[in-house]
Amino acid sequence: MLLRWVMITFLSLAAAVLFYLSIPLHKKPLVLAISAMLLLNFVTWLRLKNPKIISTIEMLLQLLGDIATLSALFYFTGGYGNPFVWMYLLPLTIAAVALPRLQVWLLAGLAVLCYSLLVFYYVPLSHLHMHYIEDKNLNIHLVGMWLGFMVSAILIAVFVARIGQNLRDYDYEIAHAREKILESERLFALGTLAASAAHELGTPLSTMLVLAKELQLDVKNSDAAQNNLQILTKQIMRCKEILSSLTASVGQGRTELLVSIPIQDFLSETLARWQDTRPVMHCETQLSVDKKYRMMADRTLSQALMNLLDNAADASQAAGISRLELQASIVQQQLQIKLRDHGNGIALQVADKLGQLFYSSKEGAGLGMGLYLTNIILARYQGGLSLKNHPDGGVLTLVN
Repeated sequence: MLLRWVMITFLSLAAAVLFYLSIPLHKKPLVLAISAMLLLNFVTWLRLKNPKIISTIEMLLQLLGDIATLSALFYFTGGYGNPFVWMYLLPLTIAAVALPRLQVWLLAGLAVLCYSLLVFYYVPLSHLHMHYIEDKNLNIHLVGMWLGFMVSAILIAVFVARIGQNLRDYDYEIAHAREKILESERLFALGTLAASAAHELGTPLSTMLVLAKELQLDVKNSDAAQNNLQILTKQIMRCKEILSSLTASVGQGRTELLVSIPIQDFLSETLARWQDTRPVMHCETQLSVDKKYRMMADRTLSQALMNLLDNAADASQAAGISRLELQASIVQQQLQIKLRDHGNGIALQVADKLGQLFYSSKEGAGLGMGLYLTNIILARYQGGLSLKNHPDGGVLTLVN
C-alpha cells in the first residue's frame, strides 16, 4: 500500500508538470488509472482493519491490480517509451518476497507480456519526445528517465532494506524460539531428576524424622541438644513439605497453581519460611508495599526468592557477617525487590557466568542451579534479575 501511494503521488506530479508544459495528454484514461490505484488502496486500507491473516491469493490479486492499472496508464501515455515504465518492477519486488515461486513467475510473465505488448500497441506521445524546456537543452523524455531512475533507486534502497531488516528480525525470532525449546528440554530433564529425587528421598527423610524425635526423648535434660534437635526436625519437615508440594503439583497446569495474594503477605510469608531455615541470619526488611497491591503467585515464585536469600546468606556468612538487607517497593505499578548481602562481591570473571546451568561461584559448595532456576521462574512472570557489586561492599540483587 505504501509503494502504491508513492506511485500515485509520483504519477500525479508528473502529469501535473506535463499539463503545465502544455503537452497534450489523454486526461480521462489518466484520471481513471490513478483513480483505480486510489480505489485499490482504499480497499487495502479496509482489509487491514480485518485481523484475518492475508493470504497469498489476496496479495496476488492486489499486485495483478497494480499491473493492470499501470498497463492501462502506459498504453495512453506513450507505451514502452514512457519514462516511468520501470514501475512494473515495484509489484515484482513485493511478489519476490511475499509470494510462492509459482505465483512470482506468473506475475513476472504477465509483467513481461504487458511490457512487450506496449512495444506494439500504445497511443504515441510524439510531442513528449520532441519537447525541450525553454532556455535549457533538456529533453523532457530524458528528464523523466532521470527522475524515474532516481525514484526507483530510493524506493529500492528504502523498501528492500526494510524487507531485509524484517528477514533478519524473523531469523532472530527463530533463533530465540530455538533457544526457548532447548531451555524447555533442559527444564524437562531437571523436572525428571526432581521427580526421581522426590521419590527416593521420601524414605530416608521419614527415617531421619523418627530418629530426631527419639533423640529428643533421650536428651530431655540438655536444653542445647533439644534446641538443635528442634531445628533439625523443622528442617526435615520442610524437606518433606517441599517434596509433598512437588508431587502434588505434578499434572496440574500453571493456572491451577496460581493464587491471588496481597504482595505484602506474599513477601512476609516467604521471609518467615526462609527465616525458619536460617535462624542465625538476620534480615533487615523494609516492605513499602500497600495492601491494595495483589499478585498472582505460585510456590515456584516463593522458591525463587528463597534461592536469592540463600545465596545472599551464604555470601554474607563467607565474610563472617550474619546480616542481609531487603527492600520491596512498587515502581511504576511493578514490584521491585532490592536484596543486599555483605559478602566479598562478584569477581569480574565470574559475573558473565552467573545464572548458567550447573555453574556455581561457591567453589564446590553449590549445584549451580539456584540462579538458573530463579531466572527461569522470574521470566514466566515477565520479571528480570540483575546482580552488581554494591559501592559499600557486597552484592546488590535487583528483582523487578
